[in-house]
Amino acid sequence: MTPQLQQAIRLLQLSSLELQAEIQEVLETNPLLDVEEDFVFENNAASQQDDQATDEPVSKDITQLENTDIPDELPVDSKWEDTYDSQPSGMASTSNQISDHGIERDNQDQSSDSLQEHLLWQMRLTPFSETEQSIATIIIDSVNDDGYLNSTIEEIQQSLGEGFEEVEDDEVEAVLHRIQHFDPIGVAARDLRECLLIQLKLYESQIDHVDLLTELIDKHLDTLAKRDYAQIKRALKVTEEQLTELVQGIQLLNPRPGSQIQIEKTEYIVPDVYTRRVNNKWLLSLNPDNAPRLQIADHYAQLINRADNSSENTYLKNNLQEARWFLKSLQSRNETLIKVTEAIVEKQKDFLNFGEEAMKPLVLADIASEVEMHESTISRVTTRKYLHTPRGIFELKYFFSSHVSTDSGGECSATAIRAIIKKLVAAENPRKPLSDSKIADILGDQGINVARRTIAKYRESLAISPSNERKRLV
Repeated sequence: MTPQLQQAIRLLQLSSLELQAEIQEVLETNPLLDVEEDFVFENNAASQQDDQATDEPVSKDITQLENTDIPDELPVDSKWEDTYDSQPSGMASTSNQISDHGIERDNQDQSSDSLQEHLLWQMRLTPFSETEQSIATIIIDSVNDDGYLNSTIEEIQQSLGEGFEEVEDDEVEAVLHRIQHFDPIGVAARDLRECLLIQLKLYESQIDHVDLLTELIDKHLDTLAKRDYAQIKRALKVTEEQLTELVQGIQLLNPRPGSQIQIEKTEYIVPDVYTRRVNNKWLLSLNPDNAPRLQIADHYAQLINRADNSSENTYLKNNLQEARWFLKSLQSRNETLIKVTEAIVEKQKDFLNFGEEAMKPLVLADIASEVEMHESTISRVTTRKYLHTPRGIFELKYFFSSHVSTDSGGECSATAIRAIIKKLVAAENPRKPLSDSKIADILGDQGINVARRTIAKYRESLAISPSNERKRLV
């Protein structure tokens, strides 16, 4: 395998962000490569609409994308932000910037405080003694991301070390009780029951039937988790309507108080390929923001014309050859990506037109045969590469799925079956949810033969609970 081929394969399997980093590194190390500064993108959609009457294949020209002209001067009484709200998506999709359409992204949490830091800040504002601060610090360190205490009172007491041998369990309990009333309320609880009771006591003036609700949480929480409503009604001597009100009261409480304090930033996916529908045809174009247009630097290239064998000239010649290899590998990557994506879109047109239930069975070998490439190449192309469609952004791997046979002799993809299961569960009666066997029977009536255990596997992959856990009073 030649170095050029190795480089082409390596570029092919890089994600868009990794490719940007690779290009930046090459630009910094190879003086013969430069970025085209005067390149202007044209409107791809408009140019393709001029040829709507023709039957040409999907456009593969990646240089024909939209760019807005920038005036030479801005009014002196305005700012750049007043004229241009948007900023190219470019490199990192996780930056706290304005999106491509000038709309600020959701969930832009500027706070970097973790749950522990948030609790320690409140501890310092609380009139604790030195001993109590030591106890509180250990308690806070033992709180997990959901807000629950991972250590027992005895373990906390043992962690205090030398100088705190006289600290009693009651003192640790007292400090723990005060921390449990920090923000978020219910933090450092030892289990769900304690967490909910702490919150209930705070909001008792806003909730009806506090006594019944307290008894339900304190004594029958496990029964409630099993959806055994009949047993709860007998134990509490309440009607179904009253039990419904009690359950609604519990739903006002937060079972994971620590989740209110988040330090993770939202990550955004930058698509590699765009597809749009024009006159019943799906047209493709690469995302130009994923990589700048590169060219050979004219200034250095002209220096190579000197007819000498100096070390400087040899250095430039070597870099010129490497630059040409890199540009060719980059072009090959783009052509392969658009070719494979075109074949996938052609196979899955029904999905783009009608949704998940119309997804067709597809495996890597089908696309490999279509584009005359090896399956390993198709795997590299479709891993961590994303397609932007009117239905959302999908990894190219998403369009591949196994299949089951139908009574008519055809095939139905696993993705379509998952979509049908999701649709059936969404429309089911919450008082009598559909079992896996019942879902299998419904699919059988539609000519799709799926075993009950297969339904269970698909349901679990959709994060849908079993029927006994989906049962609701309302």
